[in-house]
Amino acid sequence: MPHDAAPPLTANQRRIVAMTAAARRRRRLQAMLPWLIIIGTFVIWEILCRAFSVPTFILPTPSDIFLSMVKWWEPLLDNSWQTLMTTLIGFFLAVIFGLALGVAIGSSTLLYHGLYPLLIGFNSVPKVAVVPILVIWFGIGTVPAIITAFMISFFPIVVNVATGIATVEPELRDVLRALGAKPRDIIMKVGLPRAMPYFFASLKVAITVAFVGSIIAETVAANKGIGHLMMLASSRFDVPLVFSGLIVTGIMGVLMYAVAVKIESRTTGWAMRGQEQQVTLPGG
Repeated sequence: MPHDAAPPLTANQRRIVAMTAAARRRRRLQAMLPWLIIIGTFVIWEILCRAFSVPTFILPTPSDIFLSMVKWWEPLLDNSWQTLMTTLIGFFLAVIFGLALGVAIGSSTLLYHGLYPLLIGFNSVPKVAVVPILVIWFGIGTVPAIITAFMISFFPIVVNVATGIATVEPELRDVLRALGAKPRDIIMKVGLPRAMPYFFASLKVAITVAFVGSIIAETVAANKGIGHLMMLASSRFDVPLVFSGLIVTGIMGVLMYAVAVKIESRTTGWAMRGQEQQVTLPGG
């Protein structure tokens, strides 16, 4: 055998190489899978609509929707920017007030039991029923959409942050008190870090439902936005344009969800290590 030939791999080394290759293939599949499912869904949609001759005013094909998006790209872009702006403003207000109230409720048993019924009742009210009241108070326009986005995304943030802080182990609290920690120190140094995974989980829910709040308000009372554009399109029976608005809203929701996931992985990656190991190692 030549002197410069590499020595044969041991059984353990071959196993490690095989596991690394399998993990690499798994990551590539995970990156491709969402696109494959989306493309497959649109292909099946197109085939079924054409096979059964479904009228466009009932269910347009993806190709009809794409042509409508190309035709009306300027109104779609303008109105989607309006919807994105109102959604983000309402969402950021929900993050600020939801985080503050969640910390307060999770830190105090009295507030927890006193405010929880009110929060549940507030969340149970259909937001579409509140929009006419907001119109009376603030008029038709952007403000009702911002408030609706705030109201619909506020509750999950409060609940998750309060749960994360309230579930700190009593034994850990007792140990910290014995070491001289004040209640504020326990919240800031233990409660908040403990609540961060809950907080970012709530953000991923809140940012998507915030779009629902904006669209609801824009369909009821607005002079601009994707919801307003969809109502105008439905009044003209332009169903492809209605679906174009739905797809644009879905794209914005996915993008904002991806931003929340990216921030979560950068700030609370320590909480996701177990899942990452399960994804990386085959058979784990």
